[in-house]
Amino acid sequence: MNYTVQQIAEITNSQIIGDENLIVKTIAFDSRIIYSTKNAAFIAINTQKNSGEKFIEAAIDRGITIIISEHQFPQFENVTWIIVENSIDFLQKLAKYHFENTTLQSIGITGSNGKTILKEWLYQCLWNEFPTVKSPKSFNSQIGLPLSLLQINESHKLGIFEVGISKPNEMQKLENIFHPQIGLLTHIGTAHAANFESEEELIDEKIKLFKDSKTVIYNGDNELVDKKIKALYSSKKLISYGFKGHNHVFIKNNISKDENIVVEYFGEEISFPANQRDEATLTNALALITVLKELGIENQKIVEKINALKAVEMRLEAIEGIKNNIVINDSFNLDLDSLKTALQFLNEYNKTKKSLVLTDIVGVNSNSQELYEEVSELVNEQKFDSVFLIGDEISKFSDLFKSKTSTFINTQELIDSKHLTELENQIILLKGARKFEIEKLKDLLELRKHDTVLEVNLNAILHNINYHKSLLKPETKMMAMVKANSYGLGSYEISEFLQHHHIDYLGVAYADEGVELRKKGITTPIVVMNPEQHSYDAIIEYNLEPEIYSFRVLDLFYEAVQKSGYDKKFPIHIKLETGMHRLGFKDFELDQLSETLNERNLKVQSIFSHLSSSDVPEEKEFTLKQLEVFEKNSSYFIEKLGYSPLRHILNSSGITSYTNHQYNMVRIGIGMLGESPNSEIQKQLQSVVSFKTVISQISLVENGESVGYSRRYKTDHLTKIATIPVGYADGIPRLIGNQIGKVGINKTLAPIVGSICMDMMMLNVDNIPNVKEGDTVTVFNSKPSLKEFAAYCKTITYEVLTSISPRVKRIYIKD
Repeated sequence: MNYTVQQIAEITNSQIIGDENLIVKTIAFDSRIIYSTKNAAFIAINTQKNSGEKFIEAAIDRGITIIISEHQFPQFENVTWIIVENSIDFLQKLAKYHFENTTLQSIGITGSNGKTILKEWLYQCLWNEFPTVKSPKSFNSQIGLPLSLLQINESHKLGIFEVGISKPNEMQKLENIFHPQIGLLTHIGTAHAANFESEEELIDEKIKLFKDSKTVIYNGDNELVDKKIKALYSSKKLISYGFKGHNHVFIKNNISKDENIVVEYFGEEISFPANQRDEATLTNALALITVLKELGIENQKIVEKINALKAVEMRLEAIEGIKNNIVINDSFNLDLDSLKTALQFLNEYNKTKKSLVLTDIVGVNSNSQELYEEVSELVNEQKFDSVFLIGDEISKFSDLFKSKTSTFINTQELIDSKHLTELENQIILLKGARKFEIEKLKDLLELRKHDTVLEVNLNAILHNINYHKSLLKPETKMMAMVKANSYGLGSYEISEFLQHHHIDYLGVAYADEGVELRKKGITTPIVVMNPEQHSYDAIIEYNLEPEIYSFRVLDLFYEAVQKSGYDKKFPIHIKLETGMHRLGFKDFELDQLSETLNERNLKVQSIFSHLSSSDVPEEKEFTLKQLEVFEKNSSYFIEKLGYSPLRHILNSSGITSYTNHQYNMVRIGIGMLGESPNSEIQKQLQSVVSFKTVISQISLVENGESVGYSRRYKTDHLTKIATIPVGYADGIPRLIGNQIGKVGINKTLAPIVGSICMDMMMLNVDNIPNVKEGDTVTVFNSKPSLKEFAAYCKTITYEVLTSISPRVKRIYIKD
């Protein structure tokens, strides 16, 4: 993309206010993650749920001077405006023009699962055959696809773009923008299926993308897909792939017994070794082979490319480091796209000091001088305190980097220098090509080095929040509960992520939790749900907002406010008793409460209560009674106060079951973590937490021998026993030992045997295929799920999460 403002206005029929000769090469849509302002414009995207125009000031503060918006805001000086009728329509018009004025060959990938994996695999196989452009990350939506297409430049010969839809009638808009010559349909599954009346409707919507394609490649194992594509596109070149023999491309041999996989492609045989033999991986491999053949790649080369495929790692890890550092580990791959993604992720953290480790960019067909000039421009805009360059190639261009820059031939040389271990109170980004093995730096810098980890997927949290928000009115605020160390996941890390995504309030149980967040830079309003008497001074000093639930607490807190010399109305939150009988003011106390508050230098920010049984369908009548009491008492109290604070009573299950009672704000807790008592809602949420470890040792135990303390388990045959390094000191209750609980290995459940020890437990792995020492063990995530694990423990998911020991290393992942 390389247009003047005038050209953009002509293409999209937009209005210019300002300098029409400015050049636009990139368009940013999120003011929080702008990583470069050179030749960049900010587009304020307005949706039903949000207005991007409220972030224009933030974009200008970051240095953006070109704004694309539906309205002009004259208070901002020295800004060039492109005024559009509809921001999304503008983006799509520009992308359509840009795509249709290129000559590149294009591949469009759609389906329910496997789009991103196949896009990345195809790119790995084809970048050195053709100058190739691809969708960054999972940019495939009404906004993501246009932004992807705008990356195309005149040097590109091949474009690989994924296209995603979640609702009926979306694909027609995307096909109007992007009409690929080769269409690839991956597996059709349950993703977004809830928004369609039937699988047939979902398929009909997906295959609209192929209206103008010359070739359609699709998974023919699905009979409905096969039937519909043949009926609709019989005039096109159709190639089906799958496990069934009727497909044009299929696996010919026994995949469980034979050493190599043998694929038949229109009568030809292609044989290759495969370590991963699960259905999803092999299905993706069949699709990959089919596309490569269609592009004229020879069989021998295809096998070489398959053998050279690297696992697609689409995640960044954030880890607590030594000396109060945060380590962002993105040592999985390195190209310009992934560097930009990592720099965006870096902007989500508010630490003022930051350092970068960056290696040679390997396997890119471009002029080194031009490449590293662009890299250095991106890096220089981030204003790193220190930059550490690893590799012969990038070190030649060290003078392009403006930060304090050091160069090293290899990773070990940087380790030996001890420069990294001297850093403190920083965020350290590790970004490198695999061959440099900079994951060794992660091992050097991380605070906890156990094999047992708790992985927290931040994008899944955001998905779950957005799902709950989709049930609410756009103006309804949301408080996220981060008490008890964010349910065991890490209070600061989760709070910072939520703050970045503009959560309205955070809720903690005790003042010291809020104080710790303030000390680490969290500025979002924080409500303290249980303000103890000795904590009032800290609440006032750190601008926290207490829950007030009794006259005793009110009097004591007001006394502390007066002593502090606070000269404004201090914000408080009033708790009403509506039937839970835990804390709160009762109806007969409201007259006195309002009179007292009207005489004092306090301001009621919100009035709230708590539903005791919103997750229990059998208690619906009681819950409705609570809601009735809250409506009556809060309305009366507001009338007496003479102004209207926020009101909130819905928790996570309340949001989904009693949406009509959302008032001005709701509170989300366990729903944010992907848990719901409603099975239909559960399908819409994503799993956030994965508790993992590894097998330390595998032993053969003779018939009649015992395992573990007190000899509580004895074998009745020669048994394969695995020991894993996690025990009750890590949060695993002893009661699930002796074959009550199970954990997952290689997608199979293995029973826990013997007594659980403080730091270890033992498993019967007789039925686990190909099990070996070092294999990953899933304590809970998908198999078993968090709910299933809680059932083993005879408790609820909340208790499981909050019981996980601080010594378990937390890793924060953003896909």
